[in-house]
Amino acid sequence: MLAVSYGAGTNSTAMLVGMASWGMRPDVITFADTGGEKPETYSYIDYFSQWLEDNDMPVITKVKYSGKWDSLEQECLGSGTLPSLAYGFKKCSHKWKLQPQDKFFNNNGEAKEVWAKGGKITKAIGYDAGESHRAIHIREDEKYSYWYPLVEWLWNRRNCLEAIDEAGLRRPNKSACFFCPAMGKGEILQLKNCHPDLIDRAIAIEDAALNNKGNPLMSIKGLGRDWSWKEFIVANEAQREMFSDQGKIPCMCFDGDYGDEED
Repeated sequence: MLAVSYGAGTNSTAMLVGMASWGMRPDVITFADTGGEKPETYSYIDYFSQWLEDNDMPVITKVKYSGKWDSLEQECLGSGTLPSLAYGFKKCSHKWKLQPQDKFFNNNGEAKEVWAKGGKITKAIGYDAGESHRAIHIREDEKYSYWYPLVEWLWNRRNCLEAIDEAGLRRPNKSACFFCPAMGKGEILQLKNCHPDLIDRAIAIEDAALNNKGNPLMSIKGLGRDWSWKEFIVANEAQREMFSDQGKIPCMCFDGDYGDEED
């Protein structure tokens, strides 16, 4: 049984494009939904699922963690904590990405049949040729073996983008929660410009954690770990105001020939 863990980004999209072009049909494609992806990602999943169906590939199956919280955002707000990555851990990825996929396969009839016969499910992972070092941290077990098609095909990031373009697909955006602590400052500003509502929700997570006096890890200053998203955005807005054109003082410098002015 061949299974693809789809991350909705460039690598995993290119991996499936490559499989389709060479007639490699996976049995199932899963996407673990934290409930916190940006709208563009959810839209791309639907768009790409249609392409997959048109190319005789399985559509993408969304899987979600089932428990006390409906989303990672709700868990952070309800518990008054930041995503675990802000504290230097990766528990949110394990809980909201790995566990839902494991549960899906544990309840999948075809998967159970494979295991009953002593076989393994092969999971295709979208590490590209420049990321082969990441594969050494994943160990096979009695249920799963792992395959890295992009590494095998020697596809780097550029090759992945070319494959997506040649398939006539639009390129996917970077897939990540809108409140991911790994986001850079440029990405945060872009999110603010495109989705101010999501920035407000991210800051609500940050505020809830900072106001939780019982949080033992509050040496962390915010979603940026050693800096706060809220403070960064406020400072950026203040800087924009400082350098805005409103009330601009005319420049009295002279740096060339006067020449003739144009109307």
